[in-house]
Amino acid sequence: MRGEWALASLSLCVLLSSLGTSIANVALPDLARAFDASFQQVQWVVLAYLLAITTLIVSVGRLGDIAGRRRLLLSGIVLFTLASMLCSVAPTLAMLIAARALQGLGAAMMMALTMALVGETVPKARTGSAMGLLGTMSAIGTALGPSLGGILIAWLGWRAIFYINVPLGLVALFLSHRYLPAERRDTKSGRAGFDHWGTLLLALTLAAYALAMTTGRGTFGAINVALLFAAVGGAVFFVFAEASAASPLIRLSLFRDRALSASLATGMLVSTVVMATLVVGPFYLSRALGLDAALAGFVLSAGPLVAALTGVPAGRIADRVGAQRMITLGLIGMAVGCITLAMLPTTFGITGYIAPIVIVTSSYALFQTANNTAVMIDVDANERGAISGMLNLSRNLGLVTGASVMGAVFTLASATSDIATAHPEAVATGMRITFLVAAALMVVALAIAMGARRRSVDRAARHFASTKPLL
Repeated sequence: MRGEWALASLSLCVLLSSLGTSIANVALPDLARAFDASFQQVQWVVLAYLLAITTLIVSVGRLGDIAGRRRLLLSGIVLFTLASMLCSVAPTLAMLIAARALQGLGAAMMMALTMALVGETVPKARTGSAMGLLGTMSAIGTALGPSLGGILIAWLGWRAIFYINVPLGLVALFLSHRYLPAERRDTKSGRAGFDHWGTLLLALTLAAYALAMTTGRGTFGAINVALLFAAVGGAVFFVFAEASAASPLIRLSLFRDRALSASLATGMLVSTVVMATLVVGPFYLSRALGLDAALAGFVLSAGPLVAALTGVPAGRIADRVGAQRMITLGLIGMAVGCITLAMLPTTFGITGYIAPIVIVTSSYALFQTANNTAVMIDVDANERGAISGMLNLSRNLGLVTGASVMGAVFTLASATSDIATAHPEAVATGMRITFLVAAALMVVALAIAMGARRRSVDRAARHFASTKPLL
């Protein structure tokens, strides 16, 4: 029973962090009016949260490995809850943005450490089921954010979307403090130092990349190019710094593990494609199919709902049949879903849109659950936090990249300078080409996954042959 309550506390942490990602978007018009600010200014309420998570999630995961994952998770819940209170009472836009950055730091701690703590909370045979539950809670938080935010704003004003986190955060803190297992400190990890220089370099590099992908609202100008070059330069410096660090933030030797590298690469590609559905879908439904805002919102909720319903069953199947098979099945399903999404909507309308979205999102839930399980089930206990942070980072980088790159593909394919006023046929063409590109990305991801699996099988066969006794 204690294990179930511990898993419930981890699930609530995931729900809160994902809710924080999606709930603020719906409040941007109200924030612009409340603070007499432009859209470019109030969008930093969203960007500050995402940047804090993206730049710090690996670092806090590694810090959890060193200082204690349970202890740091509790600190993250406290920080998230206090920052939510500060957001709800912020008198100026600048203070709200600063509080959102703190809230993002708390969310980064919760995201990285919940997955890492699964190995200490549930038996190894149930890892897939636990990962599926966490994936379900993440999907529920993402889907619930816009609708819950709209209701709270209509009833109580924009401050309520942040205040709602306070009682939920206190519940998460109580459950986590009472039911999560005590720290099992390892002497080796206890002596490890924290890589401050590597942490700073990685944070600056990821911040430059995220800003390059999000600055300019769809245009890619000189500032974006400069930021992208800064990110590349930062990545080079980071690699050199880690190679000479006594206690590196990320051991570069980890990337010699083809299975881990493949999981990170495929995770980023899959998230890029998922973001394409979120970027392109609203424009296609409103411009090409002519749906009003209410009906378009209802149709868009189908994807997250399917992902939420698929997560737990996917985890149980992964426990029974193996994560690698589920990864392959999920990638094939996403490729098929993208191809049908490029073809069916123009002929079958709303039904032709929803059916492929169901295929894409259910396959995404299969892949995400299996991919996380495959990586975390056998990871060294001293590196669970760092590896969990890297998995979350690959997902976030995919989402950030997808918003920019797939949005640009959609705009170019539509052959219009203003997609909001584009002709329905142009939007339909843009939709078709975008998801054919997405299908190609899924074929690449499938090739990476299959290649890593084949090398793993060959390595195991060679090992068996070398250890088999001679007759």
